[in-house]
Parts: sequence; structure tokens; C-alpha cells
Amino acid sequence: MDRIILLCSFLICGVLGWAQEEEAWIAENQEYRADQNATFANPEESILLPEDLKTFEGLDFYPIDLAFRVPAAFVRTPDEKPFKMATSTNRLAEYVKYGELHFEIKGSYQVLSLYQDTDHENQEGYEDYLFLPFTDLTNAETTYGGGRYLEMWLPEGKTMVIDFNKAYNPYCAYSPNYSCPIPPKENHLTVRIEAGVKEFKGH
Repeated sequence: MDRIILLCSFLICGVLGWAQEEEAWIAENQEYRADQNATFANPEESILLPEDLKTFEGLDFYPIDLAFRVPAAFVRTPDEKPFKMATSTNRLAEYVKYGELHFEIKGSYQVLSLYQDTDHENQEGYEDYLFLPFTDLTNAETTYGGGRYLEMWLPEGKTMVIDFNKAYNPYCAYSPNYSCPIPPKENHLTVRIEAGVKEFKGH
């Protein structure tokens, strides 16, 4: 009987702990979206064109979905050479492949490459930043045709968490005044990532 009570207590604590973790994660995503909308609505910070800023009421996001927050195995690729990544303009951005993320989402095995700006050490606050651009099967339907980005940071171990709920559009999705890296073909996902920000209708 004592063992049954102990097991039940363990299961209840586990469920409560998971529920609290999920609640905190949802709150974090809600705060992230509120910050994004506040930045876009602020005339001093917004990247929107003046005519779009006048009518801006908020970015269009997919519902927050735990299924699009996935653990990934991180594989370092230390012998990569710098390369020129194409952008939405004639500019070429120099990056080096830093590693790969191997994961499963919606029952499908996928791999994404992480990139590091070759000048990252001279960019204050971005010394540990990793760039994760990607495309998926929603592009040009419900999301921006040129793909989306995720912000990642140097991992402390061999696993990372990919939260597609924080997928955001490149600046050129809102204004032609920007030059944005185009996700390499190796970062095309063969699934629909129905999470994060959707296509901006104003542009």
C-alpha cells in the first residue's frame, strides 16, 4: 500500500511539474509576442513602412503549440569553411556552418544547420549567437515565401530545444529597404511548420 501511495504521489508531482513547466513556457511565448508587437508598433523602433505602421494592429501568429517545441541532438561541425550566403539583394553575407540539429517533428526526421556570422566576435551581444534560417511547406501559403528565422545561442551540451513558436520573418518581409539572408537549400524542412509568425499582409 505504501508503495502504491508513493507511486501515486510521484505521478501527481510529475504531472503538476509538467503542467507548471508548460504554463511557464506558454507565458514566455506570450511575452515574446507582446514584445514583438510593441516593437513593431513603436515609431522609433519599427521597421514597418510608414503606411503600414499607420494601420498596424499586431503581427499574425499561429496559436502557441507545444508540438512545435522539440528537443534536438546537436552535432558540432568544426571543419567547415566560411561561405557566402545569398540574400534578398546583391549583397552576400559571410557565414560558417557551426553545427547541425537532428530532431523529429510531426513524426518526421529532420536536420537543420546552424550558422555563425564570421564577424560575430565584433558584434556586441552576439558573440554567442547562432543563425538558424529555414524554409518549410507553409512558405508562400500562410508564411513568408522567403522562409523564416530562429534565434539560437551556443549550446552548453549535446542537446538543444527548437521552439518554432518563436519563428520570425526576415526584415525584408516587411520592407524592401533591407537585405536578408536566404535560407540555404539544406535548411528546407519537408513538413509544415504551422507555428510562429505568419505572412505579413501589409507588405
